[in-house]
Amino acid sequence: MKELERDLGLPAVLAISIGAMVGSGIFILPGLALKMAGPAVILAYLLAGLLVLPAALSKSEMATAMPESGGTYLYIERGMGPLLGTIAGVGTWFSLTFKGALALIGGAPYLVLLFDLPVKPVALVAGFVLIVINIVGVKQTGRLQVAIVVVMLGALTWFAAGSATAVNPANYGNFFGSGIGGLLAATGFVYVSFAGVTKVASVAEEIENPDRNIPLGILGSLAFTTLLYVALVIVMVGVVPAEDMLGSNIPMALAAEETLASGGVIIVVIAAVIALISTANAGILSSSRYPLAMSRDSLAPPSFAEVSERFGTPVQAITITGGILLFMVAFVPIQEIAKLASAFKILVFVLINVALIAFREADLPGYEPSFHTPFYPIPQLFGIVGGIVLIPFMGVVPLAGAVVIVLGSLVWYSTYVRTQSDIEREGAMTDAIRRQLGQEAIDETEAVLADESSSDILVAVRENTPTEREPTLLAVAEAIATERGGTIRATRFDEVPDQVPLETARDRTISGDDSFEKRMAAFEETAEVPVEYGTATSHDTKHAIVNHADHHGMAGILLERRGEQHHAPLFGSDEGWIKRHTDCDVLEVEDRGLENVSRVSLLTDYGRGDATKLVVAAAIADAHDAEVELMTALDPSATEQKQRSTRDHLEEVGSRVSTPVSIEIVEAENAPSGLIEGTQDSDVVVTGSEPRELRGAIFGRPSDRIIAGTDATGVLVTPNGERPSFVRRFIGNRVF
Repeated sequence: MKELERDLGLPAVLAISIGAMVGSGIFILPGLALKMAGPAVILAYLLAGLLVLPAALSKSEMATAMPESGGTYLYIERGMGPLLGTIAGVGTWFSLTFKGALALIGGAPYLVLLFDLPVKPVALVAGFVLIVINIVGVKQTGRLQVAIVVVMLGALTWFAAGSATAVNPANYGNFFGSGIGGLLAATGFVYVSFAGVTKVASVAEEIENPDRNIPLGILGSLAFTTLLYVALVIVMVGVVPAEDMLGSNIPMALAAEETLASGGVIIVVIAAVIALISTANAGILSSSRYPLAMSRDSLAPPSFAEVSERFGTPVQAITITGGILLFMVAFVPIQEIAKLASAFKILVFVLINVALIAFREADLPGYEPSFHTPFYPIPQLFGIVGGIVLIPFMGVVPLAGAVVIVLGSLVWYSTYVRTQSDIEREGAMTDAIRRQLGQEAIDETEAVLADESSSDILVAVRENTPTEREPTLLAVAEAIATERGGTIRATRFDEVPDQVPLETARDRTISGDDSFEKRMAAFEETAEVPVEYGTATSHDTKHAIVNHADHHGMAGILLERRGEQHHAPLFGSDEGWIKRHTDCDVLEVEDRGLENVSRVSLLTDYGRGDATKLVVAAAIADAHDAEVELMTALDPSATEQKQRSTRDHLEEVGSRVSTPVSIEIVEAENAPSGLIEGTQDSDVVVTGSEPRELRGAIFGRPSDRIIAGTDATGVLVTPNGERPSFVRRFIGNRVF
């Protein structure tokens, strides 16, 4: 692929950034913002600049790590994945194009002061000329931008210096008359004035010495422009009577008429026209790089990534961007679109700050910026919270428009992006969340291993439990109790009809009770932990088991599990009821023998219960001098990030126990099937289970399928405590 030339130096970078900001933000918006906030509009500009600063810092850092064309889209896509990258790319592309169209239309009222010209034709011609200039070459664009900005800033400085002495302090009276609501509304409204500060990041691939010039260009231009805005607005509010300036589209011209001679007014008007052309030029330059970058990532048609052999510019990307801009100029009510662009810019800058946090927390090997945001993450959190606070003050129409853009992006993602076979990326945020949830599982493991409270186990034997399965149940219970310093209570639960009084049933010997107690007495003599045993009679076994465990302060309940229980009734089984009504860990053991145990496979999933499963697996392995194998399944298309973070997590889990541990990551499109195949050589399989719900009853639980499909003894562990929230489970399912 033909590369773009790096021929934009620091002056061009500063010019692009300043020129992208100093346009409609100062020549059109102050009068409209004054209507919202009164004289406090001065603070609105200052506050907006401060709220943009975190995104400027974030973009400066990410641009030095990824000096490629695409800017906002690129960072959000890499940080949060292709879906949000598509939304950010499409939305920012349109919002920048809209802002360019606003700049062309915004120059019309100033032109009318000088010439009797038709507004829209002139705006369309100016737009067409700028499109051609951008196609001819970015070097010419950069040089034009420098010239424009020098002339514009000279005129503005002359205006501010010449008008400062005419300020009337009375115009600042009742400074906060519109209250905090008015101030925040105006802040959100003028927020778009600073949106251009990070436009240089979208042409980072064409900047000389990006490690130095990008941060200096972004932060230097933001500081300069914020001070310039505040100074100019102070002068405008101070020299123009409020009743004249309220709602005006030409506030700079009004201020010039109050303090300057006719020649001065003409100079200011010319500066306004030049500034607005500058904004439109920078808008075309930067916004056209979004389809280019999206095309390179297969999020847009490949033709957008083609760079002209003759001009060295992405002609098709510039052409379609220019076409949209001209359409906006001709047909769309631009002021509402400008509000929409401002609202979406707030959202995008919030995402930029989130993306930086994702890159930092994911600790990706390839993320090596030369500039680092100072005081991280305080600026990012300030930008996120500030943006969220401003959004409600933007009004219904801009938010509705932003929703339309988001929905349109989602449709594009579903109909085009997902059909591209090479879209196998995930964002740094996904990896950061995965690692965070993995760390929570590690913390839970450490807490469980350090817990010195009761580890007593109730072995619940029911009337229909075959005698030959009792040794395995007792062996598993003994291994856990030995490992955790607990005891065993083995109880046979007899169930009698409701018509039989329990007092009568207790006085009668039920078949099997005597032989059960003899077997338990024999077990007690050889057991390495204290053992208590007995029988219990009730009308409902499941209730009796839960009550018995609660009465004796048991930490866990161990039950027999049979293969036929895999097909439990639609409304649940006794085991499911017990899990939902006890505070104990519940272990279901599918007995297939415990002879010659050398490999205990623990199926881990980052989730709740991994800690309890590890305790059980390690205890069984230690009892047989065996090895614990930590096993999980990944889709063959899993990203390198996911494979790496998964292995790192398993290594962290394994390091928490003294038992020999190995790691096995099974590649399988269907996780249960892959795990079944992976455990064929296992002697014991320990996996997790949740209380049976309607979906599990209808479709079956993966853990049931795995246990049914292996020849090993299976242990299903359902930990006690509250179940993870729906949000936690939803996120976990997506990132794992």
